[in-house]
Amino acid sequence: MNDNLLSLFLSSQGYWVFFVVEGNGPLSSIYKSLQVIDFYLSFILPCHPIFGTDVSVIPKSETTKNKILIILNKVTDIGDRRQSVSRQPSFTLSEWTDAQEDLLDLDPVPQTPVFDMGSETRTEGDAVTLTVTPVGLQERRGSNVSLTLDMCTPGCTEPYGYGAQLSPRDQSAQEYLRQGTHILTPAMLHIRAMDDQSLQAEFYETPMNFVDPKEYNYPGLVRKNRYKTILPNTHSRVILKSLGEDDFLTTYINANYLKGYGGEEGAYIATQGPTVNTVGDFWRMVWQERSPIIVMITNLEEKNEKCAEYWPEDTVTHEGIEITVISVTQEDDYSLRVFTLKCGGEERSLRQYWYTSWPDQKTPDKAPPLLELVQEVERAREEAPPSSGPTIVHCSAGIGRTGCFIATSILCKQLRTEGVVDILRTTCQLRLDRGGMIQTCEQYQFVHHVLSLYEKQLSHAAEE
Repeated sequence: MNDNLLSLFLSSQGYWVFFVVEGNGPLSSIYKSLQVIDFYLSFILPCHPIFGTDVSVIPKSETTKNKILIILNKVTDIGDRRQSVSRQPSFTLSEWTDAQEDLLDLDPVPQTPVFDMGSETRTEGDAVTLTVTPVGLQERRGSNVSLTLDMCTPGCTEPYGYGAQLSPRDQSAQEYLRQGTHILTPAMLHIRAMDDQSLQAEFYETPMNFVDPKEYNYPGLVRKNRYKTILPNTHSRVILKSLGEDDFLTTYINANYLKGYGGEEGAYIATQGPTVNTVGDFWRMVWQERSPIIVMITNLEEKNEKCAEYWPEDTVTHEGIEITVISVTQEDDYSLRVFTLKCGGEERSLRQYWYTSWPDQKTPDKAPPLLELVQEVERAREEAPPSSGPTIVHCSAGIGRTGCFIATSILCKQLRTEGVVDILRTTCQLRLDRGGMIQTCEQYQFVHHVLSLYEKQLSHAAEE
């Protein structure tokens, strides 16, 4: 009997090693080994199973070898189910598509959107423009299917994609962003806009330049960020003025200054959609920066909260700033609110364009409404007082739809002024100032489509 028990003990060590090699954790392997020992003990001692393996379910006519195989399969199956549950992330969702993906399916093929360009609508039979080449997960930095949503931790309801894992250019990402360029003439632009594979390759080659969360290791900061891994790049972040000394939290807001056309400093501010905790900070920034325009490109809720309703129906006061709604105008694709801001005896006017025709987690179905909004904001900017500051643009995270709008605005000016566009250069410059701008490949394609349409409008107007 003692010899048998010694043999079981020694063999259990082998089973433990076997289960560890199979990918099980140490504790799980011990549990499975004990179950196997329990099975053997049933032949030696007249006792019931201790560790949950019921040998009575095995027919008496089967051989001992078959019994062992059945037990091993049963144990492995139980362990695998337990392990599969532990492997699942909190949530794995697509940020820019409606369909939820399988929790363990980490490498689906991205879908290419079809844009309604009026006379330029793609046909279903155009294999060249509709073909998409599967791309590995690690290569699809920032794509709509490479984003992990972790809702277990406060301050995070949005994904921080694999965008932080740069391409093989890891060690020269900053250099790439400073030097990246691809000038397109009108003819080249029209061809490029329909070349999905080339645009994918260019997008995935461009570093995202996300901020390492370790750079913002400050207690309490999680309450200031809508998404814990979408953070402002340090060199260009907006710093709120504060009377308190060395109080980082009172000076912090998740926002960055962005250069405009021709390298114009501080032409835009890209920021996250305000949260309930940061509405006061948002209005402090609006007043401090003397911003004449806010462009909002998100709904208040899209499956979950994307932005707090930071404006009043009539009048409200935040941080000593009195905000009063003067008028509300509803257009086809956006609403315009005109506010009066008062603080310290000074009064200013502010316009908010709330663009509502950008579908949740997609690119717009039509380009003209976005172009019209870009042009309307440009006209309003020209009418603003000379002392006005940056135009504030936000969506939810402040990088995807925000990046598309700002890039389109800059590139429309470049096309009118120079007759060419450099979408890659503009994207690189935006990402230098705020990581992740133009968040997905589909958005990058959409910017090309919008500029292609705008060039055709310019050409048509010149002919008339």
